Amino acid sequence: MARILIAEDEEPLRALVARALTSDGHEVVTAADGAEALDKLQGAGGAFDLLLADIKMPVMDGLALALAAARDFPRLPILLMTGFADQRERASGLEALVSDVISKPFSVAEIKFAVAAALAKGKR
Repeated sequence: MARILIAEDEEPLRALVARALTSDGHEVVTAADGAEALDKLQGAGGAFDLLLADIKMPVMDGLALALAAARDFPRLPILLMTGFADQRERASGLEALVSDVISKPFSVAEIKFAVAAALAKGKR
């Protein structure tokens, strides 16, 4: 399956998504903010199949993380998530870099579907 990096500052949601994706057979690495995620991404030489990041996070938000990840690892698929309409609008200019933006709250089935779609899109 895929190796997925999750950047989400809300621990309960981060744990839920990690469990859901692990139950699908994916290898999951988590980070509590964008800066930690970028460190893990760079430390692994970009060896992930997907970056799943919340847009609104402390230290480094998901948009800054997506821009840095796309710059350093242009073949890495990126899936963003947000609970804020204004953040979704901010991400709309990044269609070339981001597979999709999923709205919170979402069900486990919805996040699994979005991840599968982003992974499939990234393999093309």
